Amino acid sequence: MSVRAPIGVCAFALLALAGATAGWGGERPLTLEEAIRLSLRMSEGILLQRESLAAAGAAVSGANGAYDPFFEVEAGWRRANEPVNSAFSGAAPVQVSPTREVFEASAGIRQLLPTGGALSFRTMTSRGTTDAAFSLLSPAYDTRVGVEFRQPLLRDRAVDAARLTVRQADANRKRSLAALRQEVAETVAAVERAYWRLLAARLEVEVREEAVRLAEEQLAETRARIQSKMAPETEEAQPRAEVERRRGERLAAQEAVSHAENALKFLILSDADADLWNARLAPVEEAEAEPVAVDVAAAMEKALASRPELEAAGALIERRRAEAAFARNAVYPALDAVVSYDRFGLAGSRNPAALSPGVPAGAIGGIGRSFARLGGGDFDAARVALQFGIPVGNRAGRAASAVAGHVERQAEAGLARARKAVRAEVLDAAAALHTARQRIQTARAEREAAEVQLAAERDRYAVGLSTNFLTLTRQNDLSRARLAEISALTDYRTARTEMARRTGALLEQRRISIDDLLP
Repeated sequence: MSVRAPIGVCAFALLALAGATAGWGGERPLTLEEAIRLSLRMSEGILLQRESLAAAGAAVSGANGAYDPFFEVEAGWRRANEPVNSAFSGAAPVQVSPTREVFEASAGIRQLLPTGGALSFRTMTSRGTTDAAFSLLSPAYDTRVGVEFRQPLLRDRAVDAARLTVRQADANRKRSLAALRQEVAETVAAVERAYWRLLAARLEVEVREEAVRLAEEQLAETRARIQSKMAPETEEAQPRAEVERRRGERLAAQEAVSHAENALKFLILSDADADLWNARLAPVEEAEAEPVAVDVAAAMEKALASRPELEAAGALIERRRAEAAFARNAVYPALDAVVSYDRFGLAGSRNPAALSPGVPAGAIGGIGRSFARLGGGDFDAARVALQFGIPVGNRAGRAASAVAGHVERQAEAGLARARKAVRAEVLDAAAALHTARQRIQTARAEREAAEVQLAAERDRYAVGLSTNFLTLTRQNDLSRARLAEISALTDYRTARTEMARRTGALLEQRRISIDDLLP
């Protein structure tokens, strides 16, 4: 038996054995690509990371919501009749104070700007009645419209709470995306390892079957010699004991197949795949692969540019830098530039209680007249100001800045350590791949030599020049050599998977796009 035979042939050779197992369905041929596809469909770890990424994306959208305009409307009524201790209160002769009743409404919209400033627009209108003798109009219609721009010049100029939240959310999303890529790569690598373990386990069963068959042939030949008086009856003991020992190894190998199969099912099946849970999985890939040379320097550069762990560490540094910048921002004094402009309108009817019979020109009219006067610009107000403020001492701000700086440097040290770990992992993976490639050649040569030695020993036994012990020993040597070759081949495939994972190229090689996994 040669392990170079296609794995599909080996798998179907075990069909009778699998079908004889009570409670199991038929065999289900399974390619590695299909196993990977099934695992990506149902992996709980990938589902968790997908939800984490979706939540992080929603957080980014929510953080940018700070720049959504804020619209506010207010309407109300008020009445005032407050006592005035003055001879010029304007009240009627028998009253202590005038009465004023106002219906008013206002609206405003405020927009936070990416510069840290804010732009606001406001408007107001009211209808007021009064019996005050000094008020010319009653009812009077007051209107106002204005705009204000406020821009920080020191504190909050480079970063403010809104921009910090956006940068934190963006960094968290990058970390979540890196975590999803890492989870997908880990899942694919785990499936490939489980797939090759199952393949190796099934091939071991075939080797054990062949070993049992050879021992049974040796036992039959020994019994024939005993019957022909060419050997004593005691010669039967050794081959019979060897048959039973090898049958025990076959049973252990069959159990190992079940364990390996269940491990693969756990990775690729969901609770709803009842038919596949009850089927025997038969890998159809070949263990042997064309050895490839590895450019260690190029692989290391690829890993440093592609490993999701490094992307996550870099995103953490981005967050820490944003937090440190915001903390340093709190040390600065507040200096804001404020520019505003307002226009006013006034109209109404002559107040019957007014002492003065005159009314300002153009003031007679309703609320429409008041709004019309806004356009004329008869009444306006402009303001340009600088507002300065500083907390005395500011120990809290300085302490927060120091803490954030230390945390930022911790994150940078973490990235440096992660890069060193990646370099070491790539070197380890390259060494393992090189060793596995050499083991294939060694194991193949050992197996070929064991086949020649067994054939020669059987020829010597046939002519009476050898013993059961030597023949069975050569059979065991061949079994070990075959198992070593199977192990070398599957270990090489696993080493290639691990090399691709550690260089960050596994998903690219398997043509897996993260975008295809997103909802």
